[in-house]
Amino acid sequence: MPTNPETRAGLFAAMAAYGLWGFLPLYFQFLGDTPPLVILAHRIVWSVPTALILIAASGKWAELTALARNPRLLFTLLASSIAIAANWTIYIWAVTNHRVLEGSLGYYINPLIVFVFAAFFFGERFRPLQIVAVIIAAAGVLNQTLVVGQFPWVSLSLAFSFAIYGAIRKTTAVDSRIGFGMEALWLAPFAGLYLLFFLPPGVAAFGSGEPGFVALLLLAGPLTATPLILFAMGARRLKLSTIGILQYIAPSIQFLIAIGMGEPFTPGHAVTFGLIWTGVLLFTLAGRQPRVATPRPV
Repeated sequence: MPTNPETRAGLFAAMAAYGLWGFLPLYFQFLGDTPPLVILAHRIVWSVPTALILIAASGKWAELTALARNPRLLFTLLASSIAIAANWTIYIWAVTNHRVLEGSLGYYINPLIVFVFAAFFFGERFRPLQIVAVIIAAAGVLNQTLVVGQFPWVSLSLAFSFAIYGAIRKTTAVDSRIGFGMEALWLAPFAGLYLLFFLPPGVAAFGSGEPGFVALLLLAGPLTATPLILFAMGARRLKLSTIGILQYIAPSIQFLIAIGMGEPFTPGHAVTFGLIWTGVLLFTLAGRQPRVATPRPV
């Protein structure tokens, strides 16, 4: 357990975020046949009041309004909002089309993508065993394509979009609540216009209008905001590689949910997951080995 209070807080925040994300497929199942874009729009719209309440409660209005004087930070948060909106769209589509297993695979692959980002953009160094681990994981993706006969575009899209989001938020010096609030504010006009004017024929913004169903849609805001804010808190306090390791929590929960929901799991899938898990395990073990210091010349 880390002794530094900031690091400890980041660790607990990240673990809580991934735990909440792990159980998120169950929430989408409660929404039944609601189209993915409608769910996405509700997630965005109701994230705005959630974020503003959290900002008000923390007394950080001045920090939010100060963003107007920092165009660079504003447009950085626009980039992160696009990345996370893409991730949400793909994931909601996967869950509502009974492809939770592919979503789980994507979030197993994601830590390896994060490690690659960490090496190329943040100067974190690879060990030889970690390179082998990435190759083994890539073999898992190849097996999914050739043996299972399905290119894992859902998994890879989820992995890359969230890795991009994590890398942007890692380098954005802004309070997690402020950052999330601004991301939601960037996206909310488009989501609101979609719900008001561009819904498919026969689709209502609040479905049947039953109070229980409406309450579920309103709950999308807190369920979206809470793990993202916790994740941002963790990303600012922990090494990017540590964030990558902790992310195994969410796909493990999702994997068990997918199997429990009866999604097909063939021998080909078992090989794919076996290769991915082997790569993840090797990468984790290699990262925990102490580096041998090179003697300095006297």
